[in-house]
Amino acid sequence: MEIKTVSTTPFDDQRPGTSGLRKKVKVFQQPNYLENFVQSIFDALDGFQGQALVVGGDGRFYNREAIQVIVKMAAANGFGKVIVGRGALLSTPAASCVIRKYGTFGGIILSASHNPGGPDADFGIKYNASNGGPAAENITEAIYSLSLDINEYRIADTADIDLETIAEQKVGDMLVEVIDPVSDYADMMQQLFDFDAMRNLLGSGSFTMSFDAMNAITGPYAREILENRLGAPAGTVLRGEPLEDFGGAHPDPNLVHAKQLVEMMTGDDAPDFGAASDGDGDRNMILGRDFYVTPSDSLAILAANARLVPGYEQGLAGVARSMPTSQAVDRVAEALDIDCYETPTGWKFFGNLLDAGKITLCGEESFGTGSDHVREKDGLWAVLFWLNVLAVRKQAVADIVTDHWQKYGRDVYTRHDYEGVPAAGANELMQGLRDAIGQLKGQDFAAYKVEHSDDFSYTDSVDNSVSSNQGIRILFTNGARIVYRLSGTGTEGATLRVYIEQPEKDPKRLEDDPQEMLSELINLSRSIARIEHHTGRIAPDVIT
Repeated sequence: MEIKTVSTTPFDDQRPGTSGLRKKVKVFQQPNYLENFVQSIFDALDGFQGQALVVGGDGRFYNREAIQVIVKMAAANGFGKVIVGRGALLSTPAASCVIRKYGTFGGIILSASHNPGGPDADFGIKYNASNGGPAAENITEAIYSLSLDINEYRIADTADIDLETIAEQKVGDMLVEVIDPVSDYADMMQQLFDFDAMRNLLGSGSFTMSFDAMNAITGPYAREILENRLGAPAGTVLRGEPLEDFGGAHPDPNLVHAKQLVEMMTGDDAPDFGAASDGDGDRNMILGRDFYVTPSDSLAILAANARLVPGYEQGLAGVARSMPTSQAVDRVAEALDIDCYETPTGWKFFGNLLDAGKITLCGEESFGTGSDHVREKDGLWAVLFWLNVLAVRKQAVADIVTDHWQKYGRDVYTRHDYEGVPAAGANELMQGLRDAIGQLKGQDFAAYKVEHSDDFSYTDSVDNSVSSNQGIRILFTNGARIVYRLSGTGTEGATLRVYIEQPEKDPKRLEDDPQEMLSELINLSRSIARIEHHTGRIAPDVIT
């Protein structure tokens, strides 16, 4: 094997975000762009010589070409083995599963998650450490620093590997093992959940479900688990073939982009249970007949019902949520007398808590839920958790949720997204809020009086690292909250996310529409931040 050392020059835009480096495909297709970043990853790591690396992706456009480059560069840089999913596929949670199961040095995951795919759309790459979770900030910062000074990269001058055959191959001295991307993950799910109870429910003839894979990575996983292992009828999995452009759709499992499933779940003849996952398989949406379960409520309900599921019947060590996620799970933790941690947005912040055994379940309002079985959020796992609870409780989704509200109260919650906002206006909005923080305390806004406001800062309870400027919080004396933050998952402009929450215990109002219940607080969120002035938008693009 000949190793080529290629001269290159740095790019100044390769700082990884909360979920790695995401750019348009055409950016990654620039000469040396992908290679620079991959070499910077390897240069930031120590001790990988002769070790194993997992590589896979969500199947979006440019996935196959990128994996061929990464394999050749791994060989040239001294890895002893690469494990890659057949067809260049591995869902993000499955990649975490494989890293952990086989004890590899780490993994490179190719995905832009819920962002659109195709030649004119988005692509992404991130490094996951040996625990299966996203790299810590010190590693991502080292990668970025190295990317600014890079002047050469190393790559094997060899033919492409066969990605379609489950077999072992060689690239020079490095072993390449192509594996079934589904089996390890499916086996893990079978160990966590009561497949017999779920099989009986799906075969009862009185229960139906639909799972929308959104032409993305979870199609093969859902077909294997739901239809093959659990016996759900063929066709239970919708849009189950992973496509490079996701069929032209936006693979984001929310009420807007999963419209087909939402419409199916409406009416007397609708399925009893509906669910969807996203581009790389780490997000989920849960629906009942004529009923939507918010991700915040879903996390709280899974925590409250965890002992019904074999993998969690011993109880929970603790729970964690991202700061913008509603406080519903806090109330469950208090009732269970377990710790509840509030972290910044980004799954890596849960990793330390999971590794230290401080928590068992965790989640984010952005349709992400997970546990200590892997170190990523896991869409299909959340769907199976719900299915297991439904099989045991033998109630409708809506009844389980309303029972939960009756017991714990309801955190009425919504998120308003303003997408593709000019970055200058979004940054001015956030700076204006930071400048006003010290003046808001004690102010009255009709029925709402500000008790506290800040720019959220987090001190990790495991390694004592500090993460600042994680979102503007305005907390009111009646328990209501408004949170503002800019998302780091897009590739074009800025996405302003506004989170609005108010506790409600009046049993007569528990089932009212959240947009109506929160209307005064929604208007207040717009006026305090001067959203129309800074963004030119009079309404959000997506409401969840």
